[in-house]
Amino acid sequence: MIPGRRLRPGPRWSRWRHRRRRWFWASPPQFTVVAFAALVLTGTGLLSLPGATESGESAPPLTALFTAASAASVTGLVVEDTSAYWSTPGEVVVLLLIQVGGFGVMALATVLALVVGRRLGLRMAVYTGSEAKGVSLGEVRQLVTGVLWVTLLFEGALLAVLTVRWWLAYDLTFPEALYTGTFHSVSAFNNAGFSLYSDSMVGFATDPWITVPIALAVIAGGLGFPMWVELWRFSRRRGEPRHWSVHAKITMGMSAALLLIGMAAFLATEWNNPATMGALNLREKLLTGFFQAVMPRTAGFNSLDFGAMNTQTLLATDILMFIGGGSAGTAGGIKVTTFAILLLVVHANVRGEPTVHAAGRRLSQATVTQATTVVVLSLGLVLSATLVLMTITPFTLDQILFEATSAFATVGLSTGITGDLPASGQLLLVFLMFVGRIGPITLASALAMRRRGRAYELPEERPIVG
Repeated sequence: MIPGRRLRPGPRWSRWRHRRRRWFWASPPQFTVVAFAALVLTGTGLLSLPGATESGESAPPLTALFTAASAASVTGLVVEDTSAYWSTPGEVVVLLLIQVGGFGVMALATVLALVVGRRLGLRMAVYTGSEAKGVSLGEVRQLVTGVLWVTLLFEGALLAVLTVRWWLAYDLTFPEALYTGTFHSVSAFNNAGFSLYSDSMVGFATDPWITVPIALAVIAGGLGFPMWVELWRFSRRRGEPRHWSVHAKITMGMSAALLLIGMAAFLATEWNNPATMGALNLREKLLTGFFQAVMPRTAGFNSLDFGAMNTQTLLATDILMFIGGGSAGTAGGIKVTTFAILLLVVHANVRGEPTVHAAGRRLSQATVTQATTVVVLSLGLVLSATLVLMTITPFTLDQILFEATSAFATVGLSTGITGDLPASGQLLLVFLMFVGRIGPITLASALAMRRRGRAYELPEERPIVG
């Protein structure tokens, strides 16, 4: 060895280091999965501390994991009552997990990069664009700043309304009202459904100053951040032609249609149910019907007891939960755009048209294939989980299907069986919540270590369909 000269790493070491780095940063979906897993594990560790519970004892690992996964995935399913089991520090941890999970790990990291470095690196932009599905690289910076302003605007407005209402009408001190309003405003806009009340919003079912602002915040968060960025752009085009994108038209149209259909379904199936709407007057029935039609889009607040609802109501809620809300937002499910594309594919095939059109535009085959893949993977996952839960639990099909759909769609509504599930069933729900938050295609892409190209095509043949 020559003095003063460092040996260069051998070729084998260089290849290993390059492969390790390339594997970890190989694709944005892989990074997204790792980031959300790290968030869940961090939350689990914090909730496992003795100071996180009211009793002062460490929470069981499964309880901490389930709560962290539910909060980070903005679901809202709980195995222990939030206010009774967790201490104030524990509730703050849950609140932070909701905020970070709803805002998005990648979006939050991008905001920090913008604040500290005042520039957006290419790699961070690619990762953020991966989580904000459908957003081009050049729009990432504008999307993230829009996410920040929209979040602050809606959470701040809801915080003010709820704080004043709980302070003046429900005999809470101002600090108590402020804390309660903060928790529920963050939970509502992020479509999480966590509540500091053991019966969620049942005690405020007929109070429009509580339920209506929460419902509006849920709708706002469920539309998706790209939708709000487009609304902002639309408002600034004064004196210029204003055109909505296909995504905006589908999102707004389907969201409105599903809200009306959901409200009609709740009113029709629960109108005379003495355990839910039966004892309410007309105004109160319309209010609770509207609130419950919004919540499956996907926030787990409830102003009526789902355990007392009719089977047909649970099935209608299953459908609404599975569809979910807008893309690249806080809502879960397969998303309204995916469901709309599926309906358009059926419409085109019934009419015998070779291509699919929406809002005056032709949809690419890649878009149609992606939507079909999302629906098939999601449906298969929910049904498989339902079958497993039916095997290991004594509950009925409607209860289990409701629970599995709620977990996958990151809704948080429940018929009350979550805490009674065995450990294996709760772990399965944790998996469903995790997959539902990051998306089936993101998880499938992350698990695939490489993409395979087809060197040749086989002869074409058409099997009999139908």
